[in-house]
Amino acid sequence: MIPVIMAGGSGTRLWPLSRTTFPKQFLALNSHLSMLQETAARLDGMVSAEPLVICNEEHRFLVAEQMRQQGHKGSILLEPVGRNTAPAIALAAFKALRSSAVESSQNMNAESLAVHGFHELSEAPVLLVLAADHVIKDVKAFQAAVKRLLPHVQAGKFGTLGVVPTEPATGYGYIRAGEQAQDALFTVEEFVEKPDLKTAQAYLDGGNYYWNSGMFMIRADRYLAALQQYRPDIYQACDKAMQDVTVDHDFIRVATAAFAACPDESIDYAIMEPLSHESGGQILVAPLDAGWSDVGSWSALWDIAVKDDDGNAVMVGGNLETEDVVMQQSQNCFVSANSRLVTTLGVENLVIVDTPDALLVAAKDCVQDVKNIVSAIKNSGRTEHKQHREVYRPWGKYDSIDNGGRYQVKRITVKPGAKLSVQMHHHRAEHWIVVSGTAKVTNGDKTFLVTENQSTYIPIGQVHCLENPGVIELEMIEVQSGTYLGEDDIVRLKDQYGRV
Repeated sequence: MIPVIMAGGSGTRLWPLSRTTFPKQFLALNSHLSMLQETAARLDGMVSAEPLVICNEEHRFLVAEQMRQQGHKGSILLEPVGRNTAPAIALAAFKALRSSAVESSQNMNAESLAVHGFHELSEAPVLLVLAADHVIKDVKAFQAAVKRLLPHVQAGKFGTLGVVPTEPATGYGYIRAGEQAQDALFTVEEFVEKPDLKTAQAYLDGGNYYWNSGMFMIRADRYLAALQQYRPDIYQACDKAMQDVTVDHDFIRVATAAFAACPDESIDYAIMEPLSHESGGQILVAPLDAGWSDVGSWSALWDIAVKDDDGNAVMVGGNLETEDVVMQQSQNCFVSANSRLVTTLGVENLVIVDTPDALLVAAKDCVQDVKNIVSAIKNSGRTEHKQHREVYRPWGKYDSIDNGGRYQVKRITVKPGAKLSVQMHHHRAEHWIVVSGTAKVTNGDKTFLVTENQSTYIPIGQVHCLENPGVIELEMIEVQSGTYLGEDDIVRLKDQYGRV
């Protein structure tokens, strides 16, 4: 079984914590682990291969670092453009089958491997498709549901996890269950769209409807065969994209033009809906009652959070704590404080999310529309929708702590052994002051060490490089000065992370 973790998405309804360059799947919203890390940790104790994570190019280093922190060494498959879940899972299926074919038959020629290799396998791998941004409180119940489905999926059935509904929710699609099969599983009669409130209540009262969690178990060859039957256009585009693959460290890049030509479609529309109409109970659903949430809004996070006697939930720096928030005469509020003291007095049913560069105050019953705020920010030409003041890079991070008309001040952190690109700037000079650690600096044709309380100056147009040769983090203050200070005034001449 190969876990396939879908780590795309922008999470705009959790702005201002979730940004384009750092969306919710990389945030610690439910514990000290990020949502992606929680998803990977949920697999501990199960017999499975290393996870295959699917994400876009922009988030590749975030994924690599967060998975490395958890001790995982799986592959990261990069989508050049977003094309929804059906094509993404197809890429994972081709990858899994062709990898298995290589392992099982070293004599298979290239043409056979590319076109027919997956049909030669006696035991095709099973894909466990998971979203990277869900909360599941009861991990044992989740693992038990997966284990009940596994033998049936290995035998050729399609499997899905259906969440036992707790309310008549209108924000989820539903799965209509039919006859009971073995192992407390049910056949799937129909996948249905998000209902209105009256219909959702009828589903809840009926007792045979489950929320569509978006989690699936599929044998890789069966998925591609179904895709070839129902959506040959998606199959052909993904097959072509996977025939021109490049591997860079842990990253797998598919052919951009071929994948960009692929239709945008979800697995629900492409495969599950038409397959559910076939006879013979092709799809089985395992009911999941495990404290599941897709954390689709701030009110959803309030729902699952620990609350005080007044119904208030507090999140400080990604963890549910109470240190930097003081609340008086306040009820049923959610407060997230990242950088300073936040206080409330005489308010109720509010969501307050404070970050170093943006503050959200919203009525709790309006938070589904936060995405409209994000659109307004984007349309106004601002950048707070895209990235935080603190920006992560493969070598570490920087925090833009101050700026003016012709200057900008950054706090730079470089990980041990990491190295920034060899670069130059056309419009700005830089002063570097080392706060802690040791910097190895290349400044023109000279290379030297700069230690604590020492500094160096990089003139405009000078080729330069920064490296941390030590075993502790390098902390620096960088003062930029010049006529233009944008990040696009970086000419990379050499880069170990492939960003040239």
